[in-house]
Amino acid sequence: MQVIVLGAGVVGTTSAWFLAAAGHQVTVIDRQPGAGLETSFANGGQISVCHAEPWANPHTPLKALAWMGREDSPLLFHLRADRQLIDWSLRFLRECTPGRTRRNMVDIVHLALYSRRTLQALRAELGPDFQYDHLERGILHIFTDPREFDAAIKASAAMRDLGLDRQPVSVDQCIAIEPALADVRHRLVGGDWTPSDESGDAHKFTQALAARAAARGVQFRYGTTIEQIPTAGGQVAGVVVRGPDGAPELLTADAYVLSLGSYSPLMARPLGLHLPIYPAKGYSATLPIKAGSEAHAPTVSLTDDERKLVFSRLGNRLRVAGTAEFGGYGLELNPVRCEALLSRTKEFFPHLELDGPPQYWTGLRPATPSNVPIIGRSTLPNLWLNTGHGTLGWTMSCGSAAALADLVSGKTPEPVFPFLGRPRP
Repeated sequence: MQVIVLGAGVVGTTSAWFLAAAGHQVTVIDRQPGAGLETSFANGGQISVCHAEPWANPHTPLKALAWMGREDSPLLFHLRADRQLIDWSLRFLRECTPGRTRRNMVDIVHLALYSRRTLQALRAELGPDFQYDHLERGILHIFTDPREFDAAIKASAAMRDLGLDRQPVSVDQCIAIEPALADVRHRLVGGDWTPSDESGDAHKFTQALAARAAARGVQFRYGTTIEQIPTAGGQVAGVVVRGPDGAPELLTADAYVLSLGSYSPLMARPLGLHLPIYPAKGYSATLPIKAGSEAHAPTVSLTDDERKLVFSRLGNRLRVAGTAEFGGYGLELNPVRCEALLSRTKEFFPHLELDGPPQYWTGLRPATPSNVPIIGRSTLPNLWLNTGHGTLGWTMSCGSAAALADLVSGKTPEPVFPFLGRPRP
C-alpha cells in the first residue's frame, strides 16, 4: 500500500521504517526542516523500560498538591480556563486508582519490553555504523528520602513480578555502579538499579534512521505544513499540505498514520476524533563536558527521585532533563526551571567542569491520562494512530512502530496491548 505518515519525530520515523520494511510505499510529512526536531530533539535520553510506572498512580495527587505554587516543582499546573486541560485532569485522577494503575502499568511494560527488544534487533540489523551515543549500562534510580526509598523497594517487587530486573541497592552499591556519585554519598539513602535499560540520543537516532529509511525509498517531505485532513465516504480522502513554495497540495494514499505528538488531537478533532492527549512541557539542559573532567560526569544513566530529573551521558555531553508543566502549547523557556536543572547538576557533581554554556530546551510531550499510548486503527478505517507516548516516546518508539506496521499489514502484533480496533487482551 501507499502510506502517508504525519510527523517525523522518533515515533513517526520509526513508523515509516517498519512500514517500509513490511513492503509499503511510505511518505513522511513534517513541518520542520529535518527529522526529530521537536519533542524528540533533546529529551532525557533514557530507554527506561524498568522504571515505566505511569504518572497516574495513587500517590501523585497528594504530591501535586504539595508542589502547588512552586515554580521549580517537578509537576507544575498553570491554573487557566482551559477546557482541554480540565477534562484531561479529571481523566487523570480517575486513572490514579490502584486497579487502573496496575492495569496501565502492565500495558506499558508489555509494550516497553517489546520495544527494547525491537530496538536491539534494529541496531544489530543496521550494524556498527549506526551510532547515536547509546550506552547499555543500565539506569540507576537514586533516592535521598528514606520513605520514598522504602516505597521504591515495594514497587521493585511488583515490577519484578512483571519480568523486570529492578534491584534495590545500597548507597555503597550506588557508588560502585556510578563512581561519579561519590561526592554526594552523604545525601543518598539507596537506589533502584536496572542493568538491562539503556540510554542514547533520540535526536541522533531519529536522524540516522531517517537517512537509512530515505536510502531504502521512504520519501521525506520536510518544511511541509499539514493544513487539513479532508474526508469523503467515511474515510480520509487525503492530506492538504503547504510546502516551502507556499502552494497548497492534496496528497493521497491508501492509508494514513497520525504521529504528530501533542498536536495529534488538534488535527484529529475536525475529524470527530477526540484524543485524550495534553502537552506536558518538559525541560532539558545539554552540558558540554570539559576535557579532563569526564570522570566527574556519570556514564550510567541516573534518575533523581527527589527532583524527578534524569542524567544521561551522550558522548562528551551530559543531558539533564525532566519536570512536567501543564499550561498549553507555549514553548517559552522558564528561567527558574532552567536554573533548577543546572543547580541540581552542580549539587550532585560539584567537580564537573563545562566546556561552554548549557543549551536549554523545552518540548511538548504528548501525555494521555493513563500514560498508555494510543496505537491502532481509528474510527476512520484508513486512518491509523501512533501517538500519546508521553515521557516514553523514545522508550516505546520501535515497538509501537513495529506493532503498527503489523496492524496496517493485517497481522497480529507480538505484544499483549490494548490496540485500537481490537478486543482488549
